[in-house]
Amino acid sequence: RLMNKILLMILQRFGLGLLTLFVVSIIIFVGVEFLPGDIAEALLGQGASPENVAALRHELGLDRPAHTRYIDWWAGVLQGDLGTSLANRRDIAELITFRLSNTLFLALTAAAISVPLALLFGILAALYRNSLYDRSVNVVTLGAVSAPEFLTAYVLILYFSVKLGWFPSLSNIDQDTSFIDKLHQVALPAITLMGVILAYMMRMVRASIINLLASAYIEMAHLKGMPKFRVIVKHALPNAWAPIANIIAISLAYLVVGVVVVEVVFIYPGLGQLMVDSVSNRDIPVVQACSMIFAGTYILLNLTADIVSICTNPRLLHPK
Repeated sequence: RLMNKILLMILQRFGLGLLTLFVVSIIIFVGVEFLPGDIAEALLGQGASPENVAALRHELGLDRPAHTRYIDWWAGVLQGDLGTSLANRRDIAELITFRLSNTLFLALTAAAISVPLALLFGILAALYRNSLYDRSVNVVTLGAVSAPEFLTAYVLILYFSVKLGWFPSLSNIDQDTSFIDKLHQVALPAITLMGVILAYMMRMVRASIINLLASAYIEMAHLKGMPKFRVIVKHALPNAWAPIANIIAISLAYLVVGVVVVEVVFIYPGLGQLMVDSVSNRDIPVVQACSMIFAGTYILLNLTADIVSICTNPRLLHPK
């Protein structure tokens, strides 16, 4: 019976996810359509004659009605064809593959360091609540969350690239770049992303554990003389996995979706940089493909968080 309810919940969330993807595709398509100019004018330049612009628009299929182009795009997506880039006539799936792998590499590098540190610092902050360590960490994390990403990125570039020369200011990588060189190239972008998600995750982990420490069974464990660290690790932490799982999933979703600003600042050849360039060029098929990947990733990670939360706490299936 429990598995049937979980399966029903997954199907409902999956259906809502597909609906969300559909709405996102409409918003992106309409938004790019309303931008001034089009890709034909961008490719030919301002000095092109109206006849040449009209001929290129016809060649690219831009003279067809907007709803027809949108329906044809969805028909191709449902068949596994993302279409062709209007800017360079390359297959979009081929164009995206390398960029997507770069974005995932950057996000996973930041996550591999941020998640363990957030759990450790969050547990220690809850263990030594209201201490000097807890207050200091809260001040630092609040400042990190409040600082814009581009500001953090430029400060890191100023000190670690311009003054110290430890890391490059531009993250130039290609398919022949070795793993060690990739880590060196993405160091500053990864640190920029870590500054935000590490602070956010640590504060949420601390709040989740402190909320559980007020429970009756935790007070009983303290009355029995159990050490604080053992109480947190053995009793509080297992019951905090549901909110922590949501925190981790949302943070990972942010890492994949929120890399756009960081990639633009460091000229990192990822999916976010590709989407920004495609918006500038009015390359609608590429913008839609990138947006669908970002939206699909965010929805999938949130669905994963819901499943993990319910598996660790089945009472969530019966909201009051």
